Amino acid sequence: MSNTPHELHEEFPQFAERIGEMKQADPHFARLAEEYHEVNRKVHRAETLVEPMDDLAEMDLRKERARLKDEIYRLLSA
Repeated sequence: MSNTPHELHEEFPQFAERIGEMKQADPHFARLAEEYHEVNRKVHRAETLVEPMDDLAEMDLRKERARLKDEIYRLLSA
Protein backbone atom coordinates (compact mmCIF):
# COMPACT_ATOMS: atom_id res chain seq x y z
CA MET A 1 0.00 0.00 0.00
CA SER A 2 1.31 3.39 -0.96
CA ASN A 3 0.28 6.65 0.67
CA THR A 4 1.60 8.63 -2.26
CA PRO A 5 -1.00 10.38 -4.41
CA HIS A 6 -1.09 9.14 -7.99
CA GLU A 7 -1.60 12.45 -9.79
CA LEU A 8 -1.84 12.25 -13.58
CA HIS A 9 1.22 14.41 -14.22
CA GLU A 10 3.20 12.09 -11.93
CA GLU A 11 1.81 8.93 -13.52
CA PHE A 12 2.52 10.19 -17.04
CA PRO A 13 5.39 12.71 -16.82
CA GLN A 14 6.10 12.26 -20.53
CA PHE A 15 2.58 13.60 -21.23
CA ALA A 16 2.48 16.43 -18.67
CA GLU A 17 2.09 19.16 -21.28
CA ARG A 18 -0.34 17.13 -23.38
CA ILE A 19 -2.54 16.49 -20.33
CA GLY A 20 -3.02 20.24 -19.87
CA GLU A 21 -3.71 20.77 -23.56
CA MET A 22 -6.22 17.94 -23.73
CA LYS A 23 -8.05 19.11 -20.61
CA GLN A 24 -8.66 22.39 -22.42
CA ALA A 25 -9.46 21.00 -25.89
CA ASP A 26 -11.30 17.74 -25.25
CA PRO A 27 -14.36 17.75 -22.94
CA HIS A 28 -14.40 13.93 -22.76
CA PHE A 29 -10.75 13.86 -21.67
CA ALA A 30 -11.38 16.66 -19.17
CA ARG A 31 -14.26 14.67 -17.66
CA LEU A 32 -12.13 11.51 -17.42
CA ALA A 33 -9.29 13.46 -15.81
CA GLU A 34 -11.65 14.99 -13.26
CA GLU A 35 -13.20 11.60 -12.49
CA TYR A 36 -9.70 10.11 -12.08
CA HIS A 37 -8.78 12.95 -9.72
CA GLU A 38 -11.90 12.37 -7.59
CA VAL A 39 -11.39 8.59 -7.37
CA ASN A 40 -7.67 9.04 -6.72
CA ARG A 41 -8.38 11.40 -3.82
CA LYS A 42 -10.85 8.90 -2.32
CA VAL A 43 -8.21 6.16 -2.52
CA HIS A 44 -5.60 8.42 -0.93
CA ARG A 45 -7.97 9.41 1.91
CA ALA A 46 -8.73 5.73 2.53
CA GLU A 47 -5.03 4.78 2.50
CA THR A 48 -4.12 7.50 4.98
CA LEU A 49 -7.13 6.64 7.17
CA VAL A 50 -8.54 10.14 6.82
CA GLU A 51 -11.72 8.44 5.58
CA PRO A 52 -11.32 4.74 6.40
CA MET A 53 -13.36 2.21 4.46
CA ASP A 54 -13.55 -1.53 4.26
CA ASP A 55 -11.02 -3.38 2.12
CA LEU A 56 -13.52 -4.36 -0.57
CA ALA A 57 -14.66 -0.76 -1.11
CA GLU A 58 -11.05 0.43 -1.28
CA MET A 59 -10.19 -2.33 -3.76
CA ASP A 60 -13.15 -1.33 -5.94
CA LEU A 61 -11.91 2.28 -5.95
CA ARG A 62 -8.42 1.13 -6.91
CA LYS A 63 -9.87 -0.88 -9.82
CA GLU A 64 -11.85 2.15 -10.97
CA ARG A 65 -8.74 4.32 -10.76
CA ALA A 66 -6.82 1.78 -12.87
CA ARG A 67 -9.63 1.64 -15.44
CA LEU A 68 -9.66 5.43 -15.74
CA LYS A 69 -5.87 5.56 -15.93
CA ASP A 70 -5.89 3.02 -18.78
CA GLU A 71 -8.49 5.03 -20.69
CA ILE A 72 -6.58 8.28 -20.14
CA TYR A 73 -3.34 6.66 -21.32
CA ARG A 74 -5.10 5.36 -24.43
CA LEU A 75 -6.27 8.89 -25.27
CA LEU A 76 -2.89 10.47 -24.50
CA SER A 77 -0.98 8.03 -26.66
CA ALA A 78 -3.39 8.08 -29.60
